[in-house]
Order: sequence, then structure tokens, then C-alpha cells
Amino acid sequence: MERRFQGSTDIGLTSTGVAQAQRSARLLASLKPDAIISSDLQRAAATAAELAAITRLDVSYDATLRETFAGAWQGLTHDEIVAGFGEQYAAWKRGEPVRRGGGELETEVADRAAPVVLHHAEKLPDDGTLVVVSHGGTIRTTIGRLLGLEAHHWEGLGGLSNCCWSVLGEGARGWRLLEHNAGTLPEPVLGDDD
Repeated sequence: MERRFQGSTDIGLTSTGVAQAQRSARLLASLKPDAIISSDLQRAAATAAELAAITRLDVSYDATLRETFAGAWQGLTHDEIVAGFGEQYAAWKRGEPVRRGGGELETEVADRAAPVVLHHAEKLPDDGTLVVVSHGGTIRTTIGRLLGLEAHHWEGLGGLSNCCWSVLGEGARGWRLLEHNAGTLPEPVLGDDD
């Protein structure tokens, strides 16, 4: 594994990625989604297309759901980033707001992506399901924003494995995270606020 920082570089899925997308699509289709929105980058668009083929839903592609633009870091390996941008990398790992490689701040990613998710969620029928196909950094920052977490806490959500998902629902006090980095179907959880 090269540990290459992709950022918003537009690359397609590998054969492994296609198989992962097909597996996820089969599982997520059983949730009977009402709508699918996706980043327009190839790897997300191809993933969304697998779900659309099963559900027969149209996909709404939106560039605001793209992964974080990481400027000069894009395409570099982890070792190359540390060697060339050591202090910037260290500041980012400490949780400081950093324009990685001269790119976007995480808060800017949330500023562009969260409103798109909310717009599409508002159009759903009661108890409807929206599937958002995007990228790990964009998903994490959007979830953090929807949950009302301060930006320096977003990293606490952790990353997402390829073709895994998070489940959010609206509770009495706003959005809540029901599952994160899931690769199986969600199960109902009973809580004090139900």
C-alpha cells in the first residue's frame, strides 16, 4: 500500500473498489433509499452508479460533495508529505486548522457539503432515506457539522473504510449519529430519547 494522499484528484475505482461498491450497493438497496446524491469524482460516481442500478433511482451529482482539495499534498505519499511539509503536517495532526498543501480548510469543506446534504434531506418523505456518496474527509466534516460538533472534535469521529457508511437520523434534539464506519446493515437502537 502506497499511502498516497488522493484529495480531490479524480481517479477511478480499481477492480477491488468495484467489488466493494457492488457489495455495499446490495446491502444499502435493502434500506429502500428514496434518493441518492454523489460527488462527481469518478470513484464516488461509479460507487453511486452501482446502487442506482439496483434501486433504479437517478443519482444527483454535485461537485460540492468532492473530497477536500489538498493542494500540493495531492498525489504525494505519506513519507513525501512529512518530508516536504513537516511542520504543516505536524500542525494538522495536532488538530490545528491547516490548509494542507495550500488547499481547503476542513471547515470550508463542511461549509460547502453540509448545506447540500440538508437540502436533499429536506426533500425526503417522512422517514425517507437519503444515500450520500462522497469521500472520507468530506463525510467526516459534514457529519461533524450536522451534529453541531466544534471543528476540532471532528477528527474524533474517525475515518471511513472504503465503501463503508455512516447512518444519521433526526432525533428530538437534531441530528444524531446512529452508526459510523459500518459495513453491515444498521440495527435499531433504543435510547432514552426515542
